[in-house]
Amino acid sequence: MSLPDRIDPRPPRRIYRWDLDKTYLQTDFESLRDLFRTAFQKAHEKVAIPGASALIRELAEQGDSRLCIVSGSPKQMRAVLEEKLKLDGIQWDEFVLKDNVSNLLRGRFRALRGQVGYKLPVILESRIHAPVEAEEVLFGDDAEADAFIYSLYADLIAGRVDERVLAQVLEAGGVYPDDAARVHEAWKKIPIADPVRRIFIHLDRLTPPAHFTAYGPRVVPIFNYFQAALVLLADGHLTAPQVLKIAVEMVQTAGHNIITLSNSFQDLLRRGLPLQQAAIALSQAMEGPNALLKAMRPVPDILAAFSKRLAALGTQPPPPRVQAVDYVSLISHALPRTHKGRSTKPPP
Repeated sequence: MSLPDRIDPRPPRRIYRWDLDKTYLQTDFESLRDLFRTAFQKAHEKVAIPGASALIRELAEQGDSRLCIVSGSPKQMRAVLEEKLKLDGIQWDEFVLKDNVSNLLRGRFRALRGQVGYKLPVILESRIHAPVEAEEVLFGDDAEADAFIYSLYADLIAGRVDERVLAQVLEAGGVYPDDAARVHEAWKKIPIADPVRRIFIHLDRLTPPAHFTAYGPRVVPIFNYFQAALVLLADGHLTAPQVLKIAVEMVQTAGHNIITLSNSFQDLLRRGLPLQQAAIALSQAMEGPNALLKAMRPVPDILAAFSKRLAALGTQPPPPRVQAVDYVSLISHALPRTHKGRSTKPPP
């Protein structure tokens, strides 16, 4: 009796890495009371940020991508977080949570809030098993150090950061020696490539986008996930009908309207994001045979508002310039937000 041939899944062409708290989930842990309330929430009580689940589902439509979730939430919340993701129709390939109980038992108090020593080795170790040609898009927020960590990760595997800078960052970030060793070990196993295309930072704290200018155009601060969808349309990760589906869901379920979505579009244009072709693609999608999207109000009105805003904007500003990231000058961004040395001002 011959065994059937094994059909292996296609290797991922794209990898999407997501944080959870304040990136996917509306989470409030500013006080001890908030922390306890969040810890004891049931899955159906947790609320996803508008558009996040729709965006993840649309990105998975091609069937050749991986969803890798790395969250600072404790391991003890795995069951409820997995249940929440399943309720939202989200399927994942990797899901890593923070082992803060172990940190407490071992007296590693810096690691309780520190993110560099947690996230950086985890995503580097994940990259070891990825195809060299697989592109990446990363999603984080402005509550901690995601822009810094994700940019450092991208430049490490691209060979743009040397040992000296890495050592300074790990020391400034309060990274324990064993986690620093994991960073170095994983880094050395990854073939040099430049796979990270975009880093989206959800502005949960409404940090001014100028705060992230020093990271270059790869980092795109967003106020909502419609903005992320527009950029991903321009980058070729989504189609125009998919972006319209995300917009419709945000309008129908999350209280967004013509004005907020139009303002979101215009905000990106004012920052120099090249989205004119995306606007044309959206208009063409509405004129096509997709009757379902045509029937879903108020998408035609949103597109009409887009057209008016584009006309009113005039000459678009130049796109942000590509620049090397000076991690030494940005080291304070690697610190936990509660650290007294953490900077909240953009670099000069």
